[in-house]
Amino acid sequence: MQLEEQKRNEIMRTTLEPTAMQNLALDHARAQYVEEHGYTPYRHYCPHKTFIQCIRAAPYPESHTCDKVHFKPILRPHTDISLGDCSYLNTCHRMLDTCKYLHYELDEANSGSGDQVEQELMQDWLVDIPGRETGIWTGEPCLNRGELPSQWISCDVRRLDLRVLGKFGVLMMDPPWDIHMTLPYGTLTDDEMKDLKIQQLQDDGILLLWVTGRAMEVGRECLVRWGYNRIDELVWVKTNQLQRLIRYISDLYLTDDRTGRTGHWLNHSKEHVLIAQKGSPPWLNRLLDTDVIVAEVRETSRKPDEVYEIVERLVGADRGVRKLEMFGRKHNRRQGWMTIGNQLDGVRLFERDVVERWNNVCPEQTTTVANIEEFRNEVL
Repeated sequence: MQLEEQKRNEIMRTTLEPTAMQNLALDHARAQYVEEHGYTPYRHYCPHKTFIQCIRAAPYPESHTCDKVHFKPILRPHTDISLGDCSYLNTCHRMLDTCKYLHYELDEANSGSGDQVEQELMQDWLVDIPGRETGIWTGEPCLNRGELPSQWISCDVRRLDLRVLGKFGVLMMDPPWDIHMTLPYGTLTDDEMKDLKIQQLQDDGILLLWVTGRAMEVGRECLVRWGYNRIDELVWVKTNQLQRLIRYISDLYLTDDRTGRTGHWLNHSKEHVLIAQKGSPPWLNRLLDTDVIVAEVRETSRKPDEVYEIVERLVGADRGVRKLEMFGRKHNRRQGWMTIGNQLDGVRLFERDVVERWNNVCPEQTTTVANIEEFRNEVL
């Protein structure tokens, strides 16, 4: 009996322990906030979620105290507790009327400030920085500081002469596939995808193609059509804000008011990235990462930042490899990358040869070479 209890406790500690990526993200956010405002606003929530569960898990419930933040369930007439927690938590737009899953709100009466926990953690991060009294070490970024700031072009990818952009070592695409469902954005037909002149963008390099559902087969056909060999596959396992797997059991056919919840027969809790190679790029770094990303779902169609970091480790941050993301949105803009898509604003380019070719092809939308130093330290 005691051995089983030890196993349960060990499993609980393992599942509740934050991942290295979560710790790194918090460290970066904490460092930035301290530098800008002089203090940290973070309140640590209790891994047991509710105060009652926290007490039950304590070895001495009668004298138990917890300085962390707790939550309490919101029970409405239509709530079905047996379904478990809603994956969208307090961002669920159907919480007040039809969503049967369990939602939560802050339990102020049974929550500590969480400040003491944060203060103790902060002691390990305070270091001396020349010219400042205190600062936060955030580690060296993956990106080379010599890389260009984010570049972008607002355009219809189908009609753009891709030769304008030049050649790239890395291409990443999240196409608006026609997955035979009602979606809140326009889609491309299979033929439109296959007819893209991707071969004009790359001689030697890698392509990362986001696919889901039926697009997994169409994506493979596109790679063959464009002259690529599929070499690997990356899987993004989707989690909610509590780092729990996103899953739905009530509806098999999902409609457009459940944005991001795709699937005809089973609810999709993951997406795939087909990784393909063209030519023989000598600068690829192998065996640095795994083929699984476990990350939180954010806005519609927004992919996890970890995929960019994997790409940047694959190609090496100091090798000057040009990187292009197609069908990108504002949240996809990133230092060292060029982004093209019809949901961006205007044109911003730092490469003179690209600007010249762009102005020749699109005289009605001419631009000038942007000042690099003006945008070197921008945060998008």
